[in-house]
Amino acid sequence: MSAGDIQPKSELQHGDEIAVHQSEKPEAVLANKDLMNDAFDGENHEHQEGVWESAKSHPWACFWAFIMCFTIVMESFDMFLSGNFVALEAFQNRYGVPVEGEGMVIETKWQSSLFQAGQCGAFIGVFLAGPITNRFGYRWTTILALILMNATIFVSFFADSLAVLVVGQLLEGVPWGIFIANSPAYASEIVPLALRGACTATLQMSWSIGGIIVAAATYGYNSRNDEWSWRVPLALQWIFPTPLLILIFFAPESPWWLVRHGRKDEALRSIERVGNKRAGSAQQTLAMIERTVKIEEQLGGQPTLMDLWKGTDLRRTTITCLMYASQNFAGNLIANQATFFFEQAGIPHERAFQLNLINSCLGFIANALSWPLTAWFGRRTIYLWGTVTNITFLILLGICASIAQNTSTNYAQAILGIIISFVYAGALGPITYTAIAETSSVRLRALSTGVGRGAYYVAEIPMIFLASQMLNPTGWNLAGKCGYVWAGTAFVCWLMAYFFLPELKHRSYREIDILFNRKVPARKFKTTIIDVKENE
Repeated sequence: MSAGDIQPKSELQHGDEIAVHQSEKPEAVLANKDLMNDAFDGENHEHQEGVWESAKSHPWACFWAFIMCFTIVMESFDMFLSGNFVALEAFQNRYGVPVEGEGMVIETKWQSSLFQAGQCGAFIGVFLAGPITNRFGYRWTTILALILMNATIFVSFFADSLAVLVVGQLLEGVPWGIFIANSPAYASEIVPLALRGACTATLQMSWSIGGIIVAAATYGYNSRNDEWSWRVPLALQWIFPTPLLILIFFAPESPWWLVRHGRKDEALRSIERVGNKRAGSAQQTLAMIERTVKIEEQLGGQPTLMDLWKGTDLRRTTITCLMYASQNFAGNLIANQATFFFEQAGIPHERAFQLNLINSCLGFIANALSWPLTAWFGRRTIYLWGTVTNITFLILLGICASIAQNTSTNYAQAILGIIISFVYAGALGPITYTAIAETSSVRLRALSTGVGRGAYYVAEIPMIFLASQMLNPTGWNLAGKCGYVWAGTAFVCWLMAYFFLPELKHRSYREIDILFNRKVPARKFKTTIIDVKENE
């Protein structure tokens, strides 16, 4: 295929490039034999390339995917921070109420508000992310969100009441929503097929890194008796946005986004920046991308939110929403309030903070183990077996909390809580991000990941209230008995995944489009054969 087939004429302005792109009929592009031959070669090469080979030939793709995913560390940091505030003695003495036999305790309504405020803001952010990203691209949308993040931290840092702190969390949540909507989509588009699982799984690692920093900071400052025991950890949020902003400014834009906007010359340069130097490799990858984009164009024009609920995209959106929402039902909310959970399980105050730090570090290790796990096993297999494992440990947690309590049972509950968090961090959490990034169509990906994350927040907000109600002494005070509740909700997630979650490992985006368009049942995705020359 000649360079002219790939690159728009140099004398055309940006607006003209888009006009030319939009005037190209999908049928004409798909009838271009040279382009199609390059697309066949590009897709065959991606199928043949293994994980380690892809990582060696695309190191910059891995780097930029990780940097974009690392923006999630800010949501993680603040989520874990809110969970630790309610266990800080200085914070309890400043804003708590006296409870007989417990000392000063943050009321359930304020505890829930602190946890929920950021999620409410993020709910707004995820719906802003799709339209803004479709217009300006992943890079500039994320840069704008990082600037907003820097500004909103001031509100939380200078808050002098629980009400202002809640408002600060609400405002910080807006850029969080943009980060979480864009990161999995960008990571899945910038790396080759073999690396999609590992690179999108780094989102969960960013959560763990945030948790480790919070656990270390709150452990170090929990002995202070003044306001700096929580203001210093809040100030630590400023270490992330500016360095990330500078790095992302130099990051390549997603070639898929560029091709959809008719900027094929820039898409080619983007592919060359992140890929290997094998002769013709970049042009073959570009042809493969253009082929998939044109196939999807035949199904619809400019993407809108309403398109998510039409035809086969309704099924894809439903799977994305269910997968995202399920993150709140498999016991992971225990990890978000780990220190408080340990205390309610009967662990001494100082030891609870130590266990929280251990829990966070183990989560990081579990995230690293998820990389080879995604290379060895399918997405569906990991999710189903990971859920079954957590259901078992959640039931054991409930049983342990139901018998006569002593020091041994207290520590048993704490250890089971750590194991549940470890399984989630190594299996359920990472594979969810991989599945949602692969399920949506390329044309609707920015919108789909945003709406899917919106479903996560819709499910999380009442679940946070439920989690606080179950653990708080001013609520139901269930401690480890909450395991029964989470085991029940996790079982519902397992049932839904069994019937609805397809196996998308080793599938190109073209193949995934065809499988959904043919309405192949989820359990048959793995065995259905799609020829490289098929377009529908």
